[in-house]
Amino acid sequence: MHRDSKAARRYAKALLAYAIEQNELSAVAADMKYIEAVCKENKELVGILKSPVIKTAKKVSVLKSVFSGEIGSISLKFIDLVAEKRREKILPEIAHAFTNIYRDHKGIVSAEIVTAVPLDGSTRDQIIAMVQKLGDNVELEEKVNENIIGGFIIRIGDKQYDESIASRIGAMKRAFSKNPYVSEL
Repeated sequence: MHRDSKAARRYAKALLAYAIEQNELSAVAADMKYIEAVCKENKELVGILKSPVIKTAKKVSVLKSVFSGEIGSISLKFIDLVAEKRREKILPEIAHAFTNIYRDHKGIVSAEIVTAVPLDGSTRDQIIAMVQKLGDNVELEEKVNENIIGGFIIRIGDKQYDESIASRIGAMKRAFSKNPYVSEL
């Protein structure tokens, strides 16, 4: 589980409040999700942001070249503010914190499903209907992991429901290893 620092949460809350005030909440939310995804995929960018050797002006230049044209003006100004306060190294963390705070604000339930093969449309709809009992808005993230053999694992918040064949085989192995039967041979 990814925990955000107090500073990242403070910046994220301030950005959320400003985005609401400017009627740009959904656009800023999309921008922060994009920033988070880019930082997750690009470890070199995160390394540049965290480097004490690289000057802040160079970091801002890199950030602007990466994100200009991809995110809105509010988010670009926010990046400038974060850099001005010399907090650019926590930008990925701020984006992550913003996404979490935004989900809470909108009542969005985040669910992750792991299957051995990609889901078809009707199965996806059934899972969304099941999760919607917890909240109106569902954001479903799908992952494929062939190692679970079959079935599924679903995570909703801090709860996990594991109906994978791999976990059932593991449970059977544990049960057989505790077999009280003693051979008389």
